[in-house]
Parts: sequence; C-alpha cells; structure tokens
Amino acid sequence: MQFVWDWFRWLNDTTGINLTIFYDAFDRARFASGFWMTVRLSVICILLSVVIGIFGAWVQGSRWRIARAIVHWYIQAFRNTPPLVQLYFFYFGLGSLLKAAGGGPLVSNVTWAIVSLSFFAGAFNVEIFRSGVEAVPRTTIEAAESLGFSRLQTYLRIVFPLAFRISLPALNNNLVNLVKTTTLAYAIAVPEMLYVSSQIWSDELNVPVMMNVLLVAYLVLVGIVVYAMHRWERALRVPGFGQ
Repeated sequence: MQFVWDWFRWLNDTTGINLTIFYDAFDRARFASGFWMTVRLSVICILLSVVIGIFGAWVQGSRWRIARAIVHWYIQAFRNTPPLVQLYFFYFGLGSLLKAAGGGPLVSNVTWAIVSLSFFAGAFNVEIFRSGVEAVPRTTIEAAESLGFSRLQTYLRIVFPLAFRISLPALNNNLVNLVKTTTLAYAIAVPEMLYVSSQIWSDELNVPVMMNVLLVAYLVLVGIVVYAMHRWERALRVPGFGQ
C-alpha cells in the first residue's frame, strides 16, 4: 500500500490535488474513524427507526384512544419540525436536564444523535407502515380472526409481513434520506464524516478536494443502501402485492 500512498503524495506535488487522507497517516485515520462513525450512526438509526415504525403502526390500530393520540402527536411533532431543531432540543434541552453526579452530561452527544434521528425517521416510518397495513385486504384479517388469532398475532404473522412488502419502496426512500440526514450530527460535535472532514480541511486548506471526497463517500454509502433495499424488495415480492 505504500506505493499507493506515495502516488497520492506525488499527485499533490504535481497537480495540487491534496488528498491527505491517503498519504498522511494521521488524516487517513481521522477520516476512517469518521466514515465508520457515519456507518454506525446510519445502521443503528435505521434499525431503531424501523422498530419505531412497526410499533407505531400497530398502536395506530389500537382500541385505546389515548395510545392513538400519543402516536398521532408524535408523528405531527417530528414530521413538522426541522430535524436540526429536534437534535438541538434533545442535546441542549433534555441534555441540560440530565446531568451526572460530577456535573457532566449523563448522555453522550452520539447517543442523543441516535435518539433524535431515530425518532425523526421513525415518525415517517409509522405512516409508511400504516399505509401498508391499510393496503392489506380486510378479508385477510377476517380470515385470521376466524382462526382464533389475537389482534397482535394477526398483526405480526399475517398483516405486517404483507404490509412490509407493500411498504418497501417508500421505506427505501426514507432510509436513504436518513443516511443523508446523519450529517446533522455535525452540529453537536459527533465525529462523523462531515465533522472530521471539516477538521481536515481546516488543517490542510484543501476544502474543494475534501468536498468532492465527501460527495463520493456519500454516493457510495447511499448506493449500497439503495442496492441492498432493491435486492430485498425483489426477494420479498409477492405477486399481487405492491405491484
């Protein structure tokens, strides 16, 4: 690999394209740590937001008016306010109320970013899964009920597997947006890819180069998510559903 690093150093000397993330070990380590932090944020937030969406869609069909009202206002609050404001609310608002014994923060900035972004994307996922549930024929639900299935069993074993297949295209779009929204964690000093890149271009004065690197890196990340979701969508496709 040393030959590769030397080539990038030569590229900088001859053309001025200063890709220190390749030939400088310190910058390379910083960028790699930021890249993996972005991947970690994306994976955790995707999983949590999907769980929130599944649970919220189920509660929306509950007989309890209070439970339905809580989910309704949760959706309204998180869909109709900017995600950056939500991030600040959790980190500066709730975070200032939760202090450890020594006076320091009880919850880290990374945790607050995960919580905020998961709730933000989860609000959209609730509506995505709700629309999928409503697309399942009522006769299918009645057939499950006639066999003695409880409401929870009907949802988990019959309704949701069909609704999930129907919801995959819309879910794909929301999860792609979630990956891109992780850049907002920069605002509370989470050392993700944008944050470490800003440190690198401040030290090396290579802003245009690092901007292009960020563009390519996010294209790769989002491309992987889109490819995986499309493969999953084809694998789970059921004739007559979601066509």
